[in-house]
Formats: sequence, C-alpha cells, structure tokens
Amino acid sequence: MKISKITTLLSVAIFLCAGHYAEAQKKWSLEFRPGIDFATKKLGDADLKTGFGFEGTLNYNFLPHLGAYAGWSWNKFASGNSFMGSNLDFEETGYCLGLQYSHPIEETRINYVFRGGAVYNHIETEDSDGKIINDTGHGWGWQVGGGIAIPFGGRWTFTPEIRYRSLSRDITVGFIKTPVDLNYISVGAGLSISF
Repeated sequence: MKISKITTLLSVAIFLCAGHYAEAQKKWSLEFRPGIDFATKKLGDADLKTGFGFEGTLNYNFLPHLGAYAGWSWNKFASGNSFMGSNLDFEETGYCLGLQYSHPIEETRINYVFRGGAVYNHIETEDSDGKIINDTGHGWGWQVGGGIAIPFGGRWTFTPEIRYRSLSRDITVGFIKTPVDLNYISVGAGLSISF
C-alpha cells in the first residue's frame, strides 16, 4: 500500500514536471499579422489614405518573459495628390527586428505583450498601373507596440496589438531630393504557432 502511494506520487510529479518541461521547450514561434495603418502626418506633401499590410515574424524566447523577433513586412498607402503626381501608391517593405516582453495578467493565461525594435525598410512609389517609379533604398527606422496575447488550442496564440512605426527616407525626383517621414499607427491582430 505504501509503495503504491509513493509510485502514484512519483508518477504525478513526473507527469507535472514533464508537462512543465514540454511547455518550457516551446521557445520558438511563427506569427502572421495583418493590420490597418493610419498615417499620423503627411508624406512630404502627400495626404495618405488609410493603408493596410502584413508582417511575418519568427520569435525566440531566450528568457521566460523576454524574446527576440525578426521578420519581414509590407504596407501600402494610397494618395490622391502628391509632389510626385496624382493617384500614386506608397509601399513600405523591408525587415524588422527587436525584443518582445510578455507577462501573464494576474492569474489568467492571457499575457500583455510589449515590442520594440528597428526596421530596415524602403519606400517604393507606384503609379496606377503598378509600375515602380521611385525607390528610396533601404534605411533604418523604429517601431514600438503593445497588446494582449490570448492562447488557444495548445500551441496557438491570438494577439490583438497597436503599433507605432517611423521611417525617414529621401525621395529623389530628377535632381530634387525630398526628405519624407512615414509615421503611422497600425492596428492589427497576429496569429502565431509555437514550437
């Protein structure tokens, strides 16, 4: 009888430790995040309409609540009139990297999440036929954001989030160089899988 209780207790302890170990091994995650973008200022003299885009990232948690992420993003803004002409689209594409902090809210499975890091992006200007008429070349910018992470289905997480992104580049038309700042708020929701 005594051996049976000890065996049962050991079995439960091993099961709990193994479950904790398996959960701790999920240090990697892949995330896809579409979003709607709202410019906070003009791009040069161009009034940007509401944009949209997406981002894909790979995250590695090197500490229980802290991880590093890297990925690629694409965002598009339309403009009626600008210093480059009428009915043009401005597309920002490139790479992102940074740190992510995640921590549980009280005694729930929901986490609050904060991200901050750099972007290495460029801005392409396209005409109504989709032809690229200008490319700023890649340069450094930054982004910060926050939201909540809601786990479901074991390895999946749904993360509504708000971000602010800033990128300064020069657009050259002929011999005239125009410095522009692409600053916007992005509202989106990521879907990630951990492994």
